[in-house]
Amino acid sequence: MKNMKGNVVEIASLSEVNRSLSVPKDGTWFRKFLAFAGPGYMVAVGYMDPGNWATDIAGGSKFGYTLLSVILVSNLIAILLQALSGKLGIATGKDLAQMCRDAYSRPVAIGLWLLCEIAIAAMDLAEVIGSAIALKLLFGLPLLYGVIITAFDVMLILLLQNKGFRALETLVIVLMATIAGCFGINLILAQPSWGGVLGGFVPDSQILTNPSMLYIAIGIMGATVMPHNLYLHSSIVQTRKFEQTSAGKREAIKFATWDSSIALMFALFINAAILIVAAAVFHTAGRTDVAEISDAYYLLSPLLGTTLASILFGIALLASGQNSTVTGTLAGQIVMEGFLNLRLSPWLRRLITRLIAIIPAVIVTAIAGEKGAEELLVLSQVILSIQLPFAIIPLLLFTSDKKIMGEFANKTWQKALTWIVTAVIIVLNVILIIQTISG
Repeated sequence: MKNMKGNVVEIASLSEVNRSLSVPKDGTWFRKFLAFAGPGYMVAVGYMDPGNWATDIAGGSKFGYTLLSVILVSNLIAILLQALSGKLGIATGKDLAQMCRDAYSRPVAIGLWLLCEIAIAAMDLAEVIGSAIALKLLFGLPLLYGVIITAFDVMLILLLQNKGFRALETLVIVLMATIAGCFGINLILAQPSWGGVLGGFVPDSQILTNPSMLYIAIGIMGATVMPHNLYLHSSIVQTRKFEQTSAGKREAIKFATWDSSIALMFALFINAAILIVAAAVFHTAGRTDVAEISDAYYLLSPLLGTTLASILFGIALLASGQNSTVTGTLAGQIVMEGFLNLRLSPWLRRLITRLIAIIPAVIVTAIAGEKGAEELLVLSQVILSIQLPFAIIPLLLFTSDKKIMGEFANKTWQKALTWIVTAVIIVLNVILIIQTISG
């Protein structure tokens, strides 16, 4: 945006809530931590969205507990990257999208913005289809109608945001607790082999040598480490009104890192629980072909001998879809404002974000039906995985630059670790592309 003299004016993304939540200057460590708690849970939502369900179910039913190690590694990578994202926002006062716009030429920035929009569309597509499937399973609503209905849940976000950012955070935490509770009960009903579960957290070399296993593993990674969350986190940590001093920023970075790390451990539990239930119920029963959410819903009750399992599964799926809606639409607003310095009315931006996802979902559902929609759900997670490097590499470059970060720049061990992680992700994506082309 420009002022009356024609100069570009930098406006914070989500300016309506920027620095809107006060932080106590005095008090106990725990009281200060609670003031910063919230953004991490909004970020964690993206790590347990309906896209995760499809890949976790497929991995658990086909390969048992083996791919639990992929969920664990993906979650540890997420903790590392989200800590860097939060640190970038706090140290610079800008989000990742704004930093990209400032650092790169306009064509490069536009290219990164388009890639990010594709990733958000893929993620939102997973939310739309997941919510529609949940409505069909719980209430018998035709899938196509469910997809169309999801266009209106953006109104819920607008209503809550008018009540303050804490209202959004509270909704997210309540829905997350609902998902955890549902799967906690299903874990008890499934009675998994806990020895097998522990063994599954140990990486197995066949994950890289088995093409089918590798494809699902990359899908799990794409569904777990979400590129849009890096943009989201760097912005929403700025909703806290912390002291703009070296000590104030250092304290804010510490509490923000604790917040996101603890929240992501909840995401690890939920993702692992989905795969464990699929392994214990379907793989053990010889149903290694279960890869779709609706199949899992219908098979849980007869295999476990209680309709409660399917009902809890459906409720958790609906909560997951609605939760992801909040963060997905916020991320869409942040990347548009950050990359383009363009401000649209929040309701218009969120409606655009949702329509981008609904249009392909409606077309595929109308033509290919439920099976096509669920295949699109898995494909959306692979798209997210391929887009990851284009968000991670700028984040690493910015947070390692002392001119940008000052005393908060990444230390040598952080640089080494994050570049190793990035290299692994890129290599896996290349392997996936080669295998996809070769059939």
